[in-house]
Amino acid sequence: MCPSVRPGRQIVRGILCLVVVLLTVSCDFFRDRKPGIGEAVDWTDLPGWHSDDLLQSWPAMQSQCPRMAGKGGNWPVLCERVQAMPDPTAAQLRDFYQSHFRAHRVHGKNNTRTGLITGYYEPILNGSLKPDSQYRYPVYGPPEDMIVVDLAEQYPSLKGMRLRGRLIDNRLVPYWSRAEIDTGDLPLQGQEILWLDDPHDSFFAQIQGSAQVALADGSRVGIGYANQNGHPYFAVGKKLVEMGELELASVSLFTIRQWLRNNPARADSVLNANPSYVFFELRDSVDEGPRGSLNVPLTAGRSIAVDRNVIPLGSPVWIDTSLPDGSTYQRMMMAQDTGGAISGPVRADVFFGAGDNAEQLAGEMKQSGSLYVLQPLNGESK
Repeated sequence: MCPSVRPGRQIVRGILCLVVVLLTVSCDFFRDRKPGIGEAVDWTDLPGWHSDDLLQSWPAMQSQCPRMAGKGGNWPVLCERVQAMPDPTAAQLRDFYQSHFRAHRVHGKNNTRTGLITGYYEPILNGSLKPDSQYRYPVYGPPEDMIVVDLAEQYPSLKGMRLRGRLIDNRLVPYWSRAEIDTGDLPLQGQEILWLDDPHDSFFAQIQGSAQVALADGSRVGIGYANQNGHPYFAVGKKLVEMGELELASVSLFTIRQWLRNNPARADSVLNANPSYVFFELRDSVDEGPRGSLNVPLTAGRSIAVDRNVIPLGSPVWIDTSLPDGSTYQRMMMAQDTGGAISGPVRADVFFGAGDNAEQLAGEMKQSGSLYVLQPLNGESK
């Protein structure tokens, strides 16, 4: 109700009434929202919803259904529908998403609705299955002496958390850091799966999580993520900014790589600021995309890495951002991967595929954007 005032002061009373109404209507605006997946929104509120070619998202959905069908909830029903639509029309796909999912806005900290959208890709490197004077920089497979402890086996509340280490006198100690693996006594010598011709290519392959390696005979082999040493990820771009070597706005894959090449005597100390180390395995085929954390092949331009503590793997995600050239980038994605640098609610890493164009996009992608998670409806349809 409007507050009572003395007769004759209708103007003041009107102003007070307006203030009360505005405060009542806008209380939702001022309410603190918990970071993460929030309220449902109408499909018409998704920026660009009717502009995306949803047919391009379908292969990513189809590839993940064999995994998602076993996750329970409504996914078995959804994936039956997916299997029954091998060649849908764009209209059928739009109806499928709208009938079986509800879009929810993702909120960041401090009531923000935008976050950082970056990109990654599959580099094409030069290497050999045997070392020589040209190919002398190793890529390691999973270490034989590394012990992985799944904490959820004893503490279900710690699902997804693992300890990695090695035994010394029956004590589990942290596994070797990057500095210890790449310098000094070379503790992983003998566990190489191939060798590269560039001293920094292994590092960048670890950041991307996979690579194709061109061999001297013209063939290619693929390497994919197999494990990690358990140390936290630290961005070397941040280290170079702290050192005053790069400006924050100029940090990219290309500026970091160029700095390393220009400063070979200091390169190791900068790279070692990131103690995290990724171990690889040879892939069965380079014809399909590398496999992400969901263990399905990634689809260029339709797969993203997310923080799985916020967005469940396998979730369709509507992304609203732009490309480095400023063009609008609004499309359906599938959350099929994770990454050491991908942390927080409104945070995504777009997989752009392989090749020069993918490298250019991934290397420069550092945009602001919003995310909307599509959650399956409880019933078969709305």
